[in-house]
Order: sequence, then C-alpha cells, then structure tokens
Amino acid sequence: MNSDSDLQIAGDILAVQHLLQPAREHPATVAEFAGLARSIAADRAQWAHLVEYDATTRWYHRLGTGPGYEIWLLSWVPGQGSGLHDHGPSSGVLTVLEGELTERTARGERSLEAGAQRVFAPGYAHEVVNDSLEPAVSLHVYYPGLTEMPMHTAASCTTEPVSV
Repeated sequence: MNSDSDLQIAGDILAVQHLLQPAREHPATVAEFAGLARSIAADRAQWAHLVEYDATTRWYHRLGTGPGYEIWLLSWVPGQGSGLHDHGPSSGVLTVLEGELTERTARGERSLEAGAQRVFAPGYAHEVVNDSLEPAVSLHVYYPGLTEMPMHTAASCTTEPVSV
C-alpha cells in the first residue's frame, strides 16, 4: 500500500505561484455577484452609517461601481414600495440587509427576511414592498449598471429568479 499523499506526490500547489489563478478584482458571474453582495452585507461598517430613512420616498444611495456594474443601498420605511417594474437589460441581485421585504410577482409573493437573496435576469418584473411595521434596508447589484426601470401596470414575469 502506498502511503504517499497527493500533497507529497504533487507538491504544495500554493508554493507554485504560476499555477494559481489570480483572484478576480471584480465579479464576472452570477455567483460572484451574489458573493459580492453577501460580503458587503456581512460588513456593516461599510454601509450602516450611510443609511437614511425618508417618510416621503424610498431613499437610495449608490454604494459603489465596478466595470459594468453598480451597487445600490436602499431603505424602506413601513408601507413603501417600488411599484411593479423590471430592470431593462440589467440582471440583478437583491439582498435584504435589515428588516423584512415582500416581493410580489405574477406567480405570487414571497417574504424576504434579513439575509435573503434574489437573483434575476433582464426583463424580470416584480414589486418590492415593506409590508412590515419596521424599517428595512436592502442592497442591489445590477449588471450592467441600471439604465432603465420600466414600470408595469399588470404583473408579467418572463423569468423566475433564483433564491440563493
């Protein structure tokens, strides 16, 4: 029986720098955009001090940009909603940072608590509302950056998002 481990046979891959893939500076896949949103969510110091609440309209702040993408921070007081809309040619990741939001689509509604994520493709129509009695905060990553947000009068959904 051979007692050599794979590490003994192949050597330490970390010691061979030219074999390592360099870490991407910016996300390029849906999973990487969702991971970026999760890492920002986990770092409260990066966003909590920026949050404001406005009783007359939803508050939003562009938290950052990268090659072809944007990151937005939004706050929602009880009763505020987005209206039924899509995001034009942009895909997106919505992450609830604090509180609870309700997402409504042609297929029904879903309660999204802190930590919940929704990933959606271009043309996906939804409405997001704070139906709770407490304020909520969410993070939105759009690729490409959000250039349009067409409003809808009736629920229409071309693709179903993925929960992650």
